[in-house]
Amino acid sequence: MPESAAPVRIGILGAARIAPLALINPARGNAEVVVAAVAARDLSRAQAFASKHGIARVHNSYAALIADPDLDAVYNPLPNGLHGRWTRAALTAGKHVLCEKPFTANAAEAREIAELAAKSDRVVMEAFHYRYHPLTLRVEQIIASGELGQLERVEATCCFPLPKFSDIRYDYSLAGGATMDAGCYAVHMVRAFGGSTPEVVSAQARLARSSGGPSHGGRVAVCKRAHRSGALLNVVDDTIAVERHGDWRPRRATCAESIDTAHFHRLSIRSADGKRVERFPRRATYAYQLDAFTAAMLRGEPVKTTPEDAVENMTVIDAIYRAAGLPLREPS
Repeated sequence: MPESAAPVRIGILGAARIAPLALINPARGNAEVVVAAVAARDLSRAQAFASKHGIARVHNSYAALIADPDLDAVYNPLPNGLHGRWTRAALTAGKHVLCEKPFTANAAEAREIAELAAKSDRVVMEAFHYRYHPLTLRVEQIIASGELGQLERVEATCCFPLPKFSDIRYDYSLAGGATMDAGCYAVHMVRAFGGSTPEVVSAQARLARSSGGPSHGGRVAVCKRAHRSGALLNVVDDTIAVERHGDWRPRRATCAESIDTAHFHRLSIRSADGKRVERFPRRATYAYQLDAFTAAMLRGEPVKTTPEDAVENMTVIDAIYRAAGLPLREPS
């Protein structure tokens, strides 16, 4: 970007807890980006958030922020069921969009947004931040090299420490559930490292009744207290993929030949030749993600987590829900 060019100005939809980690802190180290505005349903909350994080402008509604002519892009970290609605609104207003995962409530909504994005000249990117870390690229290189032999099994496990079951991420009415919250990562990793979109063979879930929602569509999680979810997937050429996920505590998977991507700064490779560790700079995955989003907006560089990619991911998630006998999530 030429020195005289103005940085990209991004507005945040909602005073979300993830925003400092995913956008505000990385933006401080990126000269091409300014976090210029925030909006929340509660104006006082938006004002407090802006004051704490040094954001110059506050809007009293999401619609007002999207209509702000001084903003180039919108970061959408709203509850899952609202992702599609406000990504659609931002696109219609001519804004670039970085949308938190999962992209939408279900695959049908993802297709609608993808079609809208395809007709625009705006960048629309799903925030699977791990996808932009150099460790992920290295994993792909190792798999492609054949060092581990023929790919026979891909296993992805993802878990967030989220024991507060009143959290909105468990709320069915907001398209919540652990399959959406943590499972979308495991599904995405299986797809990324397996090399294709898998067919869901079977899925199992243990449920907890949620307040304000149907008992058959409440919390789905991996945890010690009967909240567990997982799916058996068939990728290609009889490759088996297993994804396990949840919002309670992580489970550690082991296999003879594997790649550990848990911490994104340390890569452990076990093969017939022995075990070795490769290390990476301790730079946040979110910083690499913001680099990619900015480069796409300013220089037209391609992104890895496109709306089309999101459609495929949501298609697998929908299939997992169906196989487990659960209802699909719906837009809020």
